[in-house]
Amino acid sequence: MPISASPAAPLVPPRVLTVAGSDSGGGAGIQADLKTMLAHGVHGMSVITAVTAQNSLGVQGAWELPVEAVRAQYRSVVDDIGVQAVKTGMLASAALVETVAALLAATDAPVVVDPVGVSKHGDPLLAAEALDSVRQKLLPVATVVTPNLDEVAQLTGVTVTDQPGMRRAAGEILGHGPRWVVIKGGHLPGEPVDLLTDGTEEYWLRAPRHDNRHTHGTGCTLASAIACGLARGQDVPTAVRAAKEYVTGAIAAGFPLGAGIGPVDHGWRL
Repeated sequence: MPISASPAAPLVPPRVLTVAGSDSGGGAGIQADLKTMLAHGVHGMSVITAVTAQNSLGVQGAWELPVEAVRAQYRSVVDDIGVQAVKTGMLASAALVETVAALLAATDAPVVVDPVGVSKHGDPLLAAEALDSVRQKLLPVATVVTPNLDEVAQLTGVTVTDQPGMRRAAGEILGHGPRWVVIKGGHLPGEPVDLLTDGTEEYWLRAPRHDNRHTHGTGCTLASAIACGLARGQDVPTAVRAAKEYVTGAIAAGFPLGAGIGPVDHGWRL
């Protein structure tokens, strides 16, 4: 009697966890993170830190979850399923920042920190008193931190107006302990350029500027795409370059929703 071959075990994709707030409009936050992860062929998982009422016009309300709920979500995922990378976004309060930082410190996986301070529309998403916790607790556990220029000013007091200023800002951020920093320079005039550095190696990442106002979710999307690359075993420069290419395409394909700023297109490659 012939012996049939055993079916091959299904391949398990890399697992990436986002710890962030929910965006009811679907353009940023947890929703953007999970779309980005699907587009990169990884298994996305989530720890929701806050719920926002949010649309194309702005954030109409935000409610943070209890520390116990955030901790329980994290342990539930990490202890059973495991992770190859973690991305953090909106953490809202000092208590949540410190809770998440302690959980990350005990997890053996690269961490991408998007130090979310305000929304695309200027709505505050991080309590002012939480900034010290971000600097002292969260940044030291980050493999990569991805501040935009407003977040740089919040965290360091440095107002960046040119590329030399980006280098100074990177030094200030690295002084708080992350291994790498991406200073996002898209708000400066001229060709968009980001600076990736660990204080020794330095990469200036350039891309064309697309004439498209529908850019909601760019920060969440970039950080999540970097985490996907790291989960796949890429080194930091490779992961960041690939993530920037992905986000640039998503911005070019961004589309209008509602009466305000629409989202980038996370599925543009599909």
